[in-house]
Amino acid sequence: MSPGPGGAGSAAADERGEGFRARVERESAPVREAVDALPFLAALADGSLPPAVFRHYLEQDRCYLREYARALALLAARAPDPAHAAVWAGSAAGAVAAERDLHADLLGHALLAAAGAGSSAGEAPVPGESPAPAAEPSPTTLAYSSWLVAQAATAPYAVGAAAVLPCFTVYAEVGLALAERAARRAEHPYARWTAAYAEAAFQQASARAADVVVEAVAADPAHEDAAVAAAVRATRFEWMFWDAASRKEGWPL
Repeated sequence: MSPGPGGAGSAAADERGEGFRARVERESAPVREAVDALPFLAALADGSLPPAVFRHYLEQDRCYLREYARALALLAARAPDPAHAAVWAGSAAGAVAAERDLHADLLGHALLAAAGAGSSAGEAPVPGESPAPAAEPSPTTLAYSSWLVAQAATAPYAVGAAAVLPCFTVYAEVGLALAERAARRAEHPYARWTAAYAEAAFQQASARAADVVVEAVAADPAHEDAAVAAAVRATRFEWMFWDAASRKEGWPL
């Protein structure tokens, strides 16, 4: 289902838009293969990922989602079509909700699991004590999220929209694959995370976002090359984000 306007006489624009989709798939294929081969995702799928690494990933994802929601809100404000604006605004609200609810709950469980696995004292929340300070964005998290906000704020609308798309589509594809693999293990420690991105609601949101971007690029063919480049770069950032999480990346100084 396309959230944007459909109309007669737009066949040429639709063809250009489908060309964008095919180009992104082709040009990002090596990066997508690298994503699928990440040891972090393999360990997440079979449940062997150390709790402390999962906790680090969740902390960084919370930092990222706050800025991602900002980027989506900027696109909603700039969208030339009200239907597009509604999709971006709804997705921004969903990112905030995920950070507040799902990630907060998962992080609480990860803290306890990490403490039980022998992490240093003070990592797990202690009743009556103040919560630990919010995690600082890692270099990769800061680079990715800042770039997305900049694209959403200053690039042509179609380019900004293309930049935010891989966070939808890559997670949708990875989520389905991981949920299928996680289902093979009883009492999987990360089943809730893998299930969240395989759920119909997220898959549908990803498809709606893809349709909006296709329409945006079709309406602005002069910026198709820049939109493809933005989508490919964002896919690289997706790989970098998971790779950084697996290394528990921090600041060198």
